[in-house]
Amino acid sequence: METALNGNKKLTVVLGASPNPQRYSFLAVSRLKAHGHPVIAIGKREALIADTPVVKEHPALSNVDTVTLYLNPQRQREYYDYILQLHPKRLIFNPGTENEELRQLALQQGIQPIEACTLVMLSTGQY
Repeated sequence: METALNGNKKLTVVLGASPNPQRYSFLAVSRLKAHGHPVIAIGKREALIADTPVVKEHPALSNVDTVTLYLNPQRQREYYDYILQLHPKRLIFNPGTENEELRQLALQQGIQPIEACTLVMLSTGQY
């Protein structure tokens, strides 16, 4: 799997990716790609978001800049170990995904937790 980064492009893992165009995770995958960021989309069922596959497995990755969450806190628990082993620079808790337990685990591992909206961050140049 390609994980090389060019310039300011940030390898991003979207957890809770959905092929439903009405879902914010769908928009996040689409807009991250439109901004040139490489995306790994992980969801509960295999699908496609444009040309980006949504996978169910937890692929081994390196050089992960960001994990952005689209899962409620209860659903996040099964991903704790995976998120921490990716050792991303930051972990974005999108609205509705805030989780103090995971926030503390991230801080202990030197991962910056951010409570923000990936879509807003992209549209305002803060990503």
